[in-house]
Amino acid sequence: MGSVVIVGMGQLGRTVAEGWLLNGLTVVPVLRRSPPASLADRNPQAVLVATGEDDLDGALASLPEAWRDRVILLQNELVPQQWEFRGISEPTIFVVWFEKKPGQLIRPLLPSVLYGPQAALLGGALEALGLPFRLAEDRDILLFELAVKNTYILTTNIAGLAVGGTTGELWQTQRQFALELMDEIVRVQNRLMDRHFDQVRMTAALAEALNADPRHVCGGRSAKRRLARLLQHAERLAMRLPRIEGVAAGIGAGVNSV
Repeated sequence: MGSVVIVGMGQLGRTVAEGWLLNGLTVVPVLRRSPPASLADRNPQAVLVATGEDDLDGALASLPEAWRDRVILLQNELVPQQWEFRGISEPTIFVVWFEKKPGQLIRPLLPSVLYGPQAALLGGALEALGLPFRLAEDRDILLFELAVKNTYILTTNIAGLAVGGTTGELWQTQRQFALELMDEIVRVQNRLMDRHFDQVRMTAALAEALNADPRHVCGGRSAKRRLARLLQHAERLAMRLPRIEGVAAGIGAGVNSV
């Protein structure tokens, strides 16, 4: 059997590693003390980059040239410019719709979405773990799915900073607020991905995600950093986001808060 390299051995990286091990693959982790360059002589089938959003660019910059045609990405807030900037033309994208927290079982919310040349290899890992997934048929579908996940993550994190509660409560008792956040976030996604996503279809997909686990708590440790990154995108794109700017003002956060 072949081997796979994993850059970033957090909860998601370990989860995928387990699936590949169950399929008989050799998993080679890239640790902080062993940067990718130290493993450049290896010829893995795939390279999963499972770092956090803040560390993604540095991780992509450090990959050996020979690995760049077999990269798998699974970050939130992911947009094509991030991989294209580092000369990666056709990565496999893993839109993750399950949770794995320390000491807890994996909790699927929705089927994860896979797209790209390593989708079958990645799907094998998910099948071994009993996790649902589906394939995106083309790049347009992929970008829509990325926009849905990005908007879900940003909406729930920013709403958590403002009103707290769960995703179910957000949709049932704060729906207008949620829709206003979503509208501004989708407008940013449109600009970042050079698309115009159908608002009705997008809202339906987001409602499905919010209700997939209505007890999921809004917010999180990264919420303020996500808010600040979104405001940085808006500033660079010369966009105003009045509702989101209001949330930032209310909690004393802004574009320089990352």
